Order: sequence, then structure tokens, then C-alpha cells
Amino acid sequence: MQKHVSAPRKLHRLAGPLLIRRVDAIPVALPLKTPVAMSGITIATAQNLLVRIEAADGTVGWGETASAPTMTGDTLGGLVAAVRDHLAPLLVGQDAWMRTKLVPKLRRALVANTGAHSAVQGALLDLAGRASGQRLIDLVGTRRRDSVRPMWLLGRPTPEDDIAEARTKGAEGIHFFKLKIGVKPLAAEIASTLAMREALGPAPTLCVDANCGMTLAQARRYVERTRSANLLFIEQPLPPDDLAGLKSLARASRRPIGIDEGIRAIADIETNAKAGAGGVSLKLGKLGGFVGALEAAKVCTRLRLKVNVAARMAESSIASAAAIHLACGIPNIDWGVSLTHFYLAEDLVRRPLALRDGVVALPDGPGLGVEIDEAAVERFRAR
Repeated sequence: MQKHVSAPRKLHRLAGPLLIRRVDAIPVALPLKTPVAMSGITIATAQNLLVRIEAADGTVGWGETASAPTMTGDTLGGLVAAVRDHLAPLLVGQDAWMRTKLVPKLRRALVANTGAHSAVQGALLDLAGRASGQRLIDLVGTRRRDSVRPMWLLGRPTPEDDIAEARTKGAEGIHFFKLKIGVKPLAAEIASTLAMREALGPAPTLCVDANCGMTLAQARRYVERTRSANLLFIEQPLPPDDLAGLKSLARASRRPIGIDEGIRAIADIETNAKAGAGGVSLKLGKLGGFVGALEAAKVCTRLRLKVNVAARMAESSIASAAAIHLACGIPNIDWGVSLTHFYLAEDLVRRPLALRDGVVALPDGPGLGVEIDEAAVERFRAR
């Protein structure tokens, strides 16, 4: 990925306030190209929330978050109710330029519900960016890079399917892969991991994600038997509350242990680091939006933790654009970037974010930098 450090652009406000006249919570159901199997769940259709914020002058901002009942407890119905009944009434009539004062007010009105807060924050920033002609990244921080090299998620029914997909993506310029584990019997997971490394060869980066699907004994055995696979990290092998198990595994493992489901608030980062975690996955939907995610990135830098920036499974180019803005604005993305719009059969923007020569560029338009296809939004609205 190309690195570039620049000072944030000054925000050029339009004359007068940017009054919010309407906030819509829109549930959508987006089909995946191929179902993705993870520990405890197989996803064939993405149940996502879109937040549409319209200003009095007609300017519109969009935000998105995926439901995640097994990670944060966010259900689609709960996300809609959180925005419609609790957050939207506090926004209508307010000045969007004052978002730094609005965000704490929203947090006090509705605790937790990080996905709903994230989608609202994203829509507020997109609105401000579109109204001012500024990119989202220039509203929240410093641009440190101009593009990201996304990792590719592998979670097909058989190892042969995963290997074939990895080879196809390798030919397209992707050389960073995350293999879903914790689904099949342990011996099969070990064999699949070793077969994937043999098929890829030594050069591509390979990591795995168990989504809390292992016991400590299984994780220890997996780590021991897959040493030759040269995994960059092993993500969330144990349940998020098993800090004693994490500490034991981290001491025994030569490979760093990454934490995803275990990070539900900024304080969890330090807790898991003390237990031996080597890095974390930062997701806007888990951390309540850009305010929390940027603060989390600072904590990771202080604790010298590796960072993976990820969209949730599976979000459209709206949320992927937000993830790219985050990834291009924080110091460390040594553990890569996961963009999940690639797995959708259809997107919600007119020009989905494209992979070119193995990289996805930071969108250059105002706000998120993507043009929403409102006809597609209506077509995939969950009734």
C-alpha cells in the first residue's frame, strides 16, 4: 500500500447551519455470492442497517453497519429500533456541523448499541463531507496512506474449494489470505491449513480466524501442528471471556494471538493485551464509529499491538469505504485490512470499490466518496 502522511484539510463550512430534517433507518438484506461458514453461523444473506441523514438543503449522508448477533448482539430489528426510536429524534432539527457535541449526547441517550452509533456517526460524517466538499478522512484525522491491500477471506465447504479460490484471487493480485477455522473437526482444520500453505507457497501471507470456535486444548494442538504453515496470526481461537486461556495459549504459542470478538470497548484492548494478545481487529461497528475506533488505534499504538482493520461480514461498499478511510488514517495496519463488499452478489453503490493491481484506493470524492444507488437500496430493503 502506498504511504503518505498529510495534514488534514481545513473544513470549509457552507454559510449557516447544516440542519438535519430527516433521519431514516433502513434495513436491507444483501445476498452473498457464496455462503461463508464461520464457527456457529453460516452467512448467505447479509442483514444490514443503512442510516440516511438528510439536511434541510437536500444534502444526504449515508452510514452502514451489519447485524452481528453472535459478536455484539446487534440484530437487524434492534438496530432499526435503536436509530428510529432513540437516536433519530435527537438529531432532527440539529446542526450537523456540531457533530462533536452531538455524538456524546447520542451516547448518553443510548448505551451500548455500537452498530447503531457507528452507522449514525458514519452518516453524519458523510453528510458533512458532502456539504463541505471534504473527504471523510480529512474531517477526522491525517491521511497516512492512499490505498490498502485487502486480505481475502476463505470459508468454503472444502479445502479444495478454498485452494481454488485462493489461486484465483492470487492471479488478481491478492496475496494476503484469512482462512476460517473452528468449523470442521480439529484434525481436518489442521490438514486444511497445511494444505493451504502448501498450495500458496511460502510467499503469500496467511492467517486464520476461529471465531471463538476452539477450546484451549484444541487451540494448543492446532498451534503446535500448524507451525510449518507460518501463520501471521491466529484470531480469536477462544471465547472472549477466557482471558486465563488466552494467557496460557499466548505463552505456549510461537504465533501471535489476535483478538476480535473480545474487543467490545476500548478498555478491552488493554485487558487482552495484558493477557498476551499480540494484536486486535478494529471494527467501526464494534467501537461505535470513528470516534471510538480512532481512540482505539491510539491505544494500540501505545501498547505496541498489531492492528487489523475490518468491515463486518458482509457490508456493502458504503461500510467498506468507511473502513478504508479508517485504515488510511491510523498509524498501524500491519495485520491487514478486511473489506467485505467483495463477497456480495450485488452492491448498493453505483461504482463498487474496485480491486486494481491488488489494492483498493482511498475514495477521492466528498464524504465517504461513493455514490449511493437508491434504487438498489429500495430493491434490497428488508420488508
